[in-house]
Amino acid sequence: MSPEIALILLAWAIAGGSPGPATLAISGTSMSAGRSAGLTIAAGIVCGSATWGVLSALGMGAVMLANAWVFEVVRYVGAMYLAFLAVKSLKRAMRPTPAAAPVPAAKAHLFSKGMLLHLTNPKAVLSWGAIYAIALPDGASMAQVWTLFGQLICVSVIVFLGYGLLFSSASVGRFYRKSQRWFEFAFGILFGVASLKILTARLEV
Repeated sequence: MSPEIALILLAWAIAGGSPGPATLAISGTSMSAGRSAGLTIAAGIVCGSATWGVLSALGMGAVMLANAWVFEVVRYVGAMYLAFLAVKSLKRAMRPTPAAAPVPAAKAHLFSKGMLLHLTNPKAVLSWGAIYAIALPDGASMAQVWTLFGQLICVSVIVFLGYGLLFSSASVGRFYRKSQRWFEFAFGILFGVASLKILTARLEV
């Protein structure tokens, strides 16, 4: 592996691990519902990211960006979904007493929630398109494209599943249960801010 690719993978890891809707969803689910739930939603997020990566590698990302209306549909759907998550968190925060033992959601629901969260993120397709443009030489072969794709997805697996493992530890879980209402309030605000950011950002398409 060249030093340039190593730096690109490091930057990808930092970007993926920075605070955002994906990391909020993983950390919140892991703390409230446990390790299995956290890893499941993380797996859904990784699959959502991989979907954009494959589409971009096949040139579909460029086609979508060339048709601004498609990009705008994804943008508004993503903003609405984040607003929906914000409202759910705020409703939980305003309950008179937080649930002592919430019923865990089905794994299929958690997986689809994670995947939808990333599929409706309009910046995901921009990220994949940009990373291919930066890391790959002109006229790169499909073997080079898929090699880079595999490396990036491996990094995403480490980052997102790492979040699930970290925030599902027993000590973090105990701390969450003691401050559940404040966590839910914070998640609601942050999801709401992310929704507004998507709606108001000037994205080059």
